[in-house]
Amino acid sequence: MLSRLAADAVLLVHLAFILFALFGGLLGLRWRWAALVHLPAVAWAAHVELAGRLCPLTGLENSLRRAAGDSGYSESFVEHYLLGVIYPEGLTREIGLGLGIFVLVLNLAIYGWLIWRSRARRKRVASGP
Repeated sequence: MLSRLAADAVLLVHLAFILFALFGGLLGLRWRWAALVHLPAVAWAAHVELAGRLCPLTGLENSLRRAAGDSGYSESFVEHYLLGVIYPEGLTREIGLGLGIFVLVLNLAIYGWLIWRSRARRKRVASGP
């Protein structure tokens, strides 16, 4: 029971990390320091996808599921609704490469927009009322 709950918790953390890697750059709208945490997450996510590696969270979750017996006839809410999002069927190496490139391009666009916005704001302040 505890192993299954721990595996579900790891799955939720994994999903949160994926969402943070994709969209965490938007936190820069509120907190400039967020990039210090977000950029390493993007680098890691892109590395995992582009190099074809498995995220350590995947290994941890699988270990916990095996420890739980992984043979129940019912599944938890987390398993039912989130496993397919994080581990889609038919995930090939090519799709993984595409996902890695998508993570990089999306975040380049977000940070480019944040830099442009910051420069435009400074220009308005410098030009005065």
